[in-house]
Amino acid sequence: MILNFEFKAKAKNIAEAEAKLQTLNPRFVGEDHQIDTYFNVEKGRLKLREGNIENALIFYERENTANAKSSNILLYKHTPDEALKAILTTTLGVKVVVEKRRRIYFLENVKFHFDKVGSLGTFIEVEAIDETGDIGKEKLQAQCSEYAAFFNIHETDYVAYSYSDLIML
Repeated sequence: MILNFEFKAKAKNIAEAEAKLQTLNPRFVGEDHQIDTYFNVEKGRLKLREGNIENALIFYERENTANAKSSNILLYKHTPDEALKAILTTTLGVKVVVEKRRRIYFLENVKFHFDKVGSLGTFIEVEAIDETGDIGKEKLQAQCSEYAAFFNIHETDYVAYSYSDLIML
């Protein structure tokens, strides 16, 4: 299981925030057009991500709090296959679909998303990731705090809910 500490915040000027990150010389992964299909599950969230860069079946549990929060994630990377989506849709039923454009960067173990999500607007997501258990929750939390300050994120900018929840509200 991957330990992840993350935050999502409304981005008033997403281009300015992305330009600011570029001053730190991050590794640019690319721009992904992602369709996340969320399925009905009893606990946590289960989504199938289909993109031109990232394709994965992702189960995660996290609290809906507005600041940085930890997530427990199970991730299965796969080659796109219509059969997987058909099986999940048939057995679990679709809860909601989220479509977004995401620009992805990395600085060491920290992943940055600059998202444009349909009618919801623009967002910055920062994920401090510990895939091996060597970094620890405290360091992940400190990294999120550091980048929130770097982007000048205010308490009122944080978003507590996933895009799927926001669409369903």
